Amino acid sequence: MTLLQLKTEKMIANVENGVGWMTFNQPKRRNAVSFEMWQAIPEIIESFAADPAVRVVVMKGAGDKAFVSGADISEFETLRSTPEQIEVYERTSGAAGRAMRSLEKPLIAMIRGFCVGGGLAISLAADLRITADDGQFGVPAAKLGLGYGYSGIKELMSLVGPSYAKEIFFTGRRFNAEEAHHMGLVNKVVPVADLEAETTAYAEIIAGNAPLTVKAAKAAVNEGVKDPADRDLETVAEMVKACFDSEDYKEGRRAFMEKRPPQFQGR
Repeated sequence: MTLLQLKTEKMIANVENGVGWMTFNQPKRRNAVSFEMWQAIPEIIESFAADPAVRVVVMKGAGDKAFVSGADISEFETLRSTPEQIEVYERTSGAAGRAMRSLEKPLIAMIRGFCVGGGLAISLAADLRITADDGQFGVPAAKLGLGYGYSGIKELMSLVGPSYAKEIFFTGRRFNAEEAHHMGLVNKVVPVADLEAETTAYAEIIAGNAPLTVKAAKAAVNEGVKDPADRDLETVAEMVKACFDSEDYKEGRRAFMEKRPPQFQGR
């Protein structure tokens, strides 16, 4: 296992068996994201993106109470009370969100307990969400008088559809894991005791597949949910061509004929 050296102890990043693990490590505050955690996220994502040993990334929360319960409100008085501070904070948290969403490798959210507000927004940056059966989901903006921007609502709506998006925002209530699964907010619900093993197994399945194929598929889906005028289909076509031109395509054919597991190299 390789452990990344970070400037904060509130985030943990390590690599094991082709999987990069990013852990929100503030369990006493239910993993509420502090300013230094927002700062660390791009560094972690960039490291995983540049590491050929990392085939898939999993993000999780430390402890047994929460994935992420939102932003760390205890800091707002000192770090988010003036217009200048708000601008810096929003720029920093925005950079973290863009880093997660721009990762070309698959990103999985492993969820326990609370996944609400900003925590739900973080989980939406993932390609797949696997939750324990104690997962709780919601956006309490309507209970706090907060405005929620178009891009965040559109991202949720793209996943669950307009009717469920309205229900989530209008009621501000918490939804349990089964409700979240029913509306398509999560891909899979597993017992608490099985969460890490199931997520690890899923991540390792993906890590064993052809990286260029997975990368092209992620790009195609991401372009597909954009407005038609914004889609970059030429780049997707180039990525598909790269799959057919790759050594991995040759290896996949050979492995199939030889009835053995393929050994993909991502080139």
